[in-house]
Amino acid sequence: MNLSRLPAVRREQDPDAPAVTDDVSGQLSNAAFDDLIEGYARHFADRGVGRGDVVAVRLANRAELVVVMFAAWRLGAAITPVNPALTGVETSYQLVDSRAKIVVVEARSAELPGTVTALTLQELAGPAPDAGLPVLPADPGSGLDDLALVIYTSGTTGRPKGVELLHRNIDAMTAAMVDGMKLTEADHSLLVLPLFHVNGIVISILSPLRAGGQATIVGRFSAKEFFAAVEKARPTFFSGVPAIYAMLANLPPEVRPDTSSLRFVVCGAAPMPPQLIGLVERRFGVRLIEGYGLSEATCASTTNPLDGVRKPGTVGLPLADQTVAIMDEDGRLVTDGSAGEVVVSGPTVMRGYLNRPEETARTIRDGWLHTGDVGRLDEDGYLVLVDRVKDMIIRGGENIYPKEIETVLHDHPAVLEAAVVGRSDQVMGEVPVAFVSLRDGAELSPAEIPEFLGSRLAAYKIPADVVVVPEVPKNSVGKIDKPALRRRLLASVR
Repeated sequence: MNLSRLPAVRREQDPDAPAVTDDVSGQLSNAAFDDLIEGYARHFADRGVGRGDVVAVRLANRAELVVVMFAAWRLGAAITPVNPALTGVETSYQLVDSRAKIVVVEARSAELPGTVTALTLQELAGPAPDAGLPVLPADPGSGLDDLALVIYTSGTTGRPKGVELLHRNIDAMTAAMVDGMKLTEADHSLLVLPLFHVNGIVISILSPLRAGGQATIVGRFSAKEFFAAVEKARPTFFSGVPAIYAMLANLPPEVRPDTSSLRFVVCGAAPMPPQLIGLVERRFGVRLIEGYGLSEATCASTTNPLDGVRKPGTVGLPLADQTVAIMDEDGRLVTDGSAGEVVVSGPTVMRGYLNRPEETARTIRDGWLHTGDVGRLDEDGYLVLVDRVKDMIIRGGENIYPKEIETVLHDHPAVLEAAVVGRSDQVMGEVPVAFVSLRDGAELSPAEIPEFLGSRLAAYKIPADVVVVPEVPKNSVGKIDKPALRRRLLASVR
């Protein structure tokens, strides 16, 4: 099913039922939701947006972001959500790289590139132009091979890459989530994860809407205020990351929220310690379902079953229509339970990286998506993650690639070499730590580095610590020895 038709279908079936709610717009019925989508689509069409174009949206979590997505889809265009925490330089890169035709923002900014037309929410709230809209196809399978989402994920080259997800991918993913989570029209998600991530879009918005349910969007996560939102909205599920659950578990013991509306809660983005899973389940009386996936596979590839055996310490079984396997360095599938690279195949695998055919060819080979993660399958077929091939750091659910930080560090005139590795953190899971060596005669205080990076990188990418060393260690072939740096960090906390 091409989900661009979903709002119109919901309106036809039950116009007064709730669709999306937030603290700004309040509750939008199916009819009101569809009206907003049509108005936005007319504004976009008036600016020349059509089939095959890309619409960027740079907004904090709010209902209008979802409206923008469906309005773009209504015209046959795709969207690329932009993290509002990115700097002007980072935002401009994404807008130019995606060839966005327009960008929806709360307010105009001089930092935006002149090649992209900016539309504010205030302008979109005005009278809709009398621009013609394409007729929605009667065939639910029409347009499945059209581009739907371009999700940017930082890469090992230091340049973020646009993951191309088709409507076919979104259809397969949402169908699997509706089936796996047994979603119905009675279900209600509470969105707490950011909507510039595929997890927030697919798990917390599209899947419940497809099932006939509803979604409530909250703003910035606050552990102190979160359960008040749960008690007010009465959702049946929400999706979080380990850092969120760690902060909730660390609330004062007198905090005893009413969680009786929740059928289950979901954790993704990074492996969750079994001890924390048990603590969350016991303290809050919820069933926690842990899964695994990545943007390149449209969010999720495995999950512990809602009904049946859940194995803490694993990330569960493959979702419907996906194959998850382990491959050795020679490209052979591993069947004896030993570790290797996790590979995925199926209808949720991305089309590729936007305008990067070589990187696409390295990542998708012979129909297998190479995740860069190391894992093994236990005797029951549950996936156990062992390590990451890549150096990615996950800080509170945010993916950070050290190479991107290192590239910017090398722009400092005093820096000769730079290496960034992750350090374990009880709350955030991991935080980046930078090691830098200086050019001869140069002087640089570690305290100056965050200020230098602050105008070039989003706040969550700024290293928690900077260590100035005489020389960044190398291995026998002259490459920077990151394992040695990790051992040094580990030894320093013992």
